[in-house]
Amino acid sequence: MPDGSSAAPRLLAGVRVLSFCHWLQGPAACQYLADLGAEVVKIEPLEGAAERRVLGPGRGPDGASSLFVSANRNQRSVAVDLKSAAGTRVVLDLLDDYDVVIENFRPGVMERLGLSYEQLSATRPGLVYASATGYGSTGPMADLPGQDLLVQALTGLASASGASPTSAGAAVADQHGAALLAMGVLAAVIRRSTSGVGCRVEASLLNAGVDLQMEAFTFYLNRDERPWAEQLGRHARLATWYHPAPYGIYPTLDAHVAVSLVGLPQLAQVFPELADLVALDPVADRDRVAAALAAQLALRTLDELADAFARAGIWFAPVLGYDEVEQHPQIVHNGLIEEVGDGSWSGRVVKHPVRYDGELPPVRRHPPRLGEHTGEVLAELGYDGPRIQDLLDRGVVRAGSAHPSRT
Repeated sequence: MPDGSSAAPRLLAGVRVLSFCHWLQGPAACQYLADLGAEVVKIEPLEGAAERRVLGPGRGPDGASSLFVSANRNQRSVAVDLKSAAGTRVVLDLLDDYDVVIENFRPGVMERLGLSYEQLSATRPGLVYASATGYGSTGPMADLPGQDLLVQALTGLASASGASPTSAGAAVADQHGAALLAMGVLAAVIRRSTSGVGCRVEASLLNAGVDLQMEAFTFYLNRDERPWAEQLGRHARLATWYHPAPYGIYPTLDAHVAVSLVGLPQLAQVFPELADLVALDPVADRDRVAAALAAQLALRTLDELADAFARAGIWFAPVLGYDEVEQHPQIVHNGLIEEVGDGSWSGRVVKHPVRYDGELPPVRRHPPRLGEHTGEVLAELGYDGPRIQDLLDRGVVRAGSAHPSRT
């Protein structure tokens, strides 16, 4: 189990982050940085961050949800009443030691707490202050609630998959938005290291949703004509509206298969019945090509097709469920899944996806219990025992036990 004592190199050692984040985009961005060795302290309300409780009790610490477990490893938790003057004082004291702030409240909340970029940077010129927003901090939608599914709908992502709009099946805007936010923080920290100048960083879910479709949007924006719904995957099996056929996902006799970029002569090698397709235009006649291929694929098993496609050099992949993905030899080899826990609970998580010098960053700390590190962090700040106890007694902060089953 992770215990925080790993001797593995920390690429971001010395970067110190205060996280005022909840749900997914903000916490996941902080987790990327923490995985790389940044010291991240998660500031939570006394009742805990919202993502601890969403979707019902989970298998995380103190029943925390799987959402919380997925995006809060390698971080410490400090529980503070930010609505109290004493709680704000604690955070301001922490900012003497932490020089990166990441938050994902709606615009105006941090200002009301006295913790906006303008309020903090006035006396901290080197502060890197990053905000994750739904639609941007200004503009007609700035004050509206932003959420992954809503952004998939608003950015065309839900409609780009075919004539019947559907979601991507995962929080892709949140995840990409988290990566963009972490990238922005890294760029700002690098500039500060050479200039001493801080930066205001912002990454919105809306921009992330459009950026995810950079290729598709570029095709759309540069067509002589701009078809949309009328040409959007007329054939249900085509994966996009702009790739040449047969690019898509098709049912076989016993499963589904993805067929990628492939020439029509290659298809005719495998299916003599499709020899007439060679004369067609895979863009102009994409629906006809897709329909003809779908009819042939439905007659064969996945194993039969795999052998034939491999011989013909056709790019393909079986469509797997999560149970199959978990056991896939390459996934296992890549070491992407790891067990975490503190001895009283355990769960499995998806690890950091990038290798550095051939290694994945370690899980040094399990996702924390609420307030698990409040006393530890305040002591590092110079608060003595009686002062910390006074804050606890007055309900300004909350402390949790790392191993409640052992107390």
